[in-house]
Amino acid sequence: MSEAETIDNPTLYDDEGDALVRADQSSDRVTLLPQRFAKDGGKPRIRIMWGQDMLRDLLDYRYRTVVCGVNAEDNSHGIISQLVELTAASQWTTQAVTSHAKQFAQSTAAHEGQAREPYVLKFDLDRVLVLALLRPSGRDHFTLEDLSRGFKTIRHMLEERADRRPVATVSFLGARSNRLLDPKGDREPSFESALRVMHEAGFAGDVYPSPNMWRRGHVGVFPSYPFPAGLEAMRSGSS
Repeated sequence: MSEAETIDNPTLYDDEGDALVRADQSSDRVTLLPQRFAKDGGKPRIRIMWGQDMLRDLLDYRYRTVVCGVNAEDNSHGIISQLVELTAASQWTTQAVTSHAKQFAQSTAAHEGQAREPYVLKFDLDRVLVLALLRPSGRDHFTLEDLSRGFKTIRHMLEERADRRPVATVSFLGARSNRLLDPKGDREPSFESALRVMHEAGFAGDVYPSPNMWRRGHVGVFPSYPFPAGLEAMRSGSS
């Protein structure tokens, strides 16, 4: 094969790997579309970690801070449970996390009511700081409004705190313990809507899509948000 052919047709794997690893034979896959660097003056963006294992990255200490949800009833199915149980230096347990969230919720309900919900709780796991949005009392889910208010608080908690970066967040979609639902409370909003709310609140870290999004291989995805302007042009019918 000539040098020109090698450049135009790069080989990804050794030996016969390219022929053996066929994406069209896997149900769990994404179709990642190129996103050229935008000359936008360096405006904040959210990087989308398609195909990456969030828990593995956190345990490898690739982040100093992680954002997730927590509730005052049961967190045994949330990522915070996996983190506290698998982080060797952590003095927290799943039961202790839930107990702390319950005590905080009861205290704020007695003194401040629901005016400032959702609150953001901090759990120090030694080398990883968890900023957990406390699910509003009396509900079994978060809303986009909750997400907006919570991420505005998180933005202030991260400002001028280099020791709390880099930071990553769950998408809050596909969750079992702390679901994100639309205003009617009957279905999840789109991933784009969740990204928009986070971005408008000032978040500029990494976000990990839920694993069930990996099964949308027939839909092209972008590596960061805001998405290219061409998407909006296509939606509006422009050529």
